Amino acid sequence: MINYLPIITLSALIISGCSTATKPTINTPQIKPQISRTITAEESKGLKRKVAISRFSNETKHGNSFLLDGNNDRIGKQASDILAARLTESGKFLMLERQDLSRIKSEQDLTKITSKAIGADFLIIGSVSEFGRTTVSEVGIFSRNKKQEANATVNVRLVDVRTGQIIFSQEGSGKALSEANKVFGVGESAGYDSKIDDDALSAAISKLVSNLMENLLDKPWEAYILDIQKNQILVSGGKSQGLKSGDKLKVMKRGRVVINPQTGIEIELPRTEVAQLKVISFMGNGINEISLCSLISGSVSGMKTNQLIIQEL
Repeated sequence: MINYLPIITLSALIISGCSTATKPTINTPQIKPQISRTITAEESKGLKRKVAISRFSNETKHGNSFLLDGNNDRIGKQASDILAARLTESGKFLMLERQDLSRIKSEQDLTKITSKAIGADFLIIGSVSEFGRTTVSEVGIFSRNKKQEANATVNVRLVDVRTGQIIFSQEGSGKALSEANKVFGVGESAGYDSKIDDDALSAAISKLVSNLMENLLDKPWEAYILDIQKNQILVSGGKSQGLKSGDKLKVMKRGRVVINPQTGIEIELPRTEVAQLKVISFMGNGINEISLCSLISGSVSGMKTNQLIIQEL
């Protein structure tokens, strides 16, 4: 009589040794950014800075391939949308869309733009510098294993619109992996997985968004005096930026502008506080909001409005 037990045992060992899974698995990168406690703390909440994102440029080798849309920049548009969503979710910024600035790529271009043209305090310019995919198939006696991996690298620059100066830049990289196995023809086939392209790009942006937010919040919130009417002072900004009735603001007089002989760049000397205001009510909506304020200390009499800056206390 033939003993089949050794044969069955050997077959089981062969099968288990050829593959460890029969269903496709996806290694999804961490999409939500790790935001520092400084940013998330309740006491750190301040008035919202106005931020505009220029469309990201696509500097990858795939610039003439499937990464393009009708405007020749699908992946750049996607990177811009992901970053805008991250900053909006934080609730600390007033995001403005500025598609007409999509082709700003050099520092020379930055000297031609003004805060009036953009309507924002800061401009983010970015590029997708690297993007690639690899596919590896491992074929065993009874199994087939297919791995797909996508990698992306994103660069951003933060520009102070008032001065045209780049105040922060960073690079972030991310990757995503998809894997599927078959044993004896059993399992799911792994076709082209486009989702990992999106995941790799999102992971790259998540690597740099926390530092970008911290640099935005390091800069003081500022507004301008639009007009002085008897006992009321009209200030740019309103509820959408977090202002509330009763809030107190300080009026700063601009410092003298001098040329730094080492760099040839204009710099502003320290400002001085000349008055404090109290928010009474609001007018308008969106980016055209206006706050009506009353003077509670100091004086702005005889001063030109373009020499005065409003900051939060």
